[in-house]
Amino acid sequence: MQVVTNGHARVTPERIFQFTWGFTTSLTMEAALHHHFFDAIEAGAGTVAEVAAGAGTSLRGTRILLNALTGLQFLTKQEGKYALTPDAAEFLVSKKPAYLGGFVRHLVRNTLPIWMNLPEVVRTSEPIRTVSEEEDGSKYFEDFVADLFPVNYITARALAEHLKLAETKEPISVLDLATGSGVWGIALAQSSPNVRVTAVDWEGIIPVTKRSAEKFQLTDRFTFVPDSLENADLGEGHSIATLGHILHSEGEFHSRDLIKRTFEALKPGGTIAIAEWLVNADRSGPLPPLLFAITMLLMTKDGDTFSFEEIRSWLEEIGFENVRLADVPGISPLVLATKPK
Repeated sequence: MQVVTNGHARVTPERIFQFTWGFTTSLTMEAALHHHFFDAIEAGAGTVAEVAAGAGTSLRGTRILLNALTGLQFLTKQEGKYALTPDAAEFLVSKKPAYLGGFVRHLVRNTLPIWMNLPEVVRTSEPIRTVSEEEDGSKYFEDFVADLFPVNYITARALAEHLKLAETKEPISVLDLATGSGVWGIALAQSSPNVRVTAVDWEGIIPVTKRSAEKFQLTDRFTFVPDSLENADLGEGHSIATLGHILHSEGEFHSRDLIKRTFEALKPGGTIAIAEWLVNADRSGPLPPLLFAITMLLMTKDGDTFSFEEIRSWLEEIGFENVRLADVPGISPLVLATKPK
């Protein structure tokens, strides 16, 4: 960072300090979630003593953590009483449908330790885990995919609106690839009674998908296919195919093959919808997908993050047309393309 003093630019280490201490933010949030501070404040606790009594934590520890959360703008403080900011109330209270506490907890407890191995993985390019392969991936994602549901639900609902599924009177067959929690198929099925979903994922993950479908009373609208993406029978004649955050763990070669098989499974005029962490063409930004690519380095053999231009070229080479971006709530726009009629 540069600061101008007496007309002269002076370089400061402020940005370096800021990024070096970046880990403290997620750990602070996770500690507050662990002790249910946000739930306590939502329920009416306002002072340090009230929060500490409800959580069973020390006064000193509670005070210091609450003040840090105030500095992070997850809480406000007035006359010694704390209150939730709107985003904390929406996403960090455990009873709210968009609760992200499980997601935060997973990143801190499961992903952060893996990042400690980054220097060695940069040297060797050998991942610490191989979550893109069934044996390791099923263990890793069995609990995590349920925590990912609220992360993608708003985006999936926006996709249904973008595709105007509620206005469609014809039967709609959805192929939900790497379904995980089933969030994409569930959101599309909720938008129209005409939607039927074929959900494909590893045998160890499909029980999670079934529980989600049961929770939303949509089991009768789902067909479950417990198999790998490489070997599964994807069927044919589908109206829509969703690839929700799967290409980054597959890498370019397997992603191209998956897109080709998806093309074959769609009916003429069908739509492919791809959710991804999109980087710009020269990979100079945005920062979140560039950092997420490091997670792929640590946890997959070939994974990476890709640009819209790269994905568009794969889609067009395979035969898709009208490759476009849909601006929806989420980490990146959705990539959509159409199979020619």
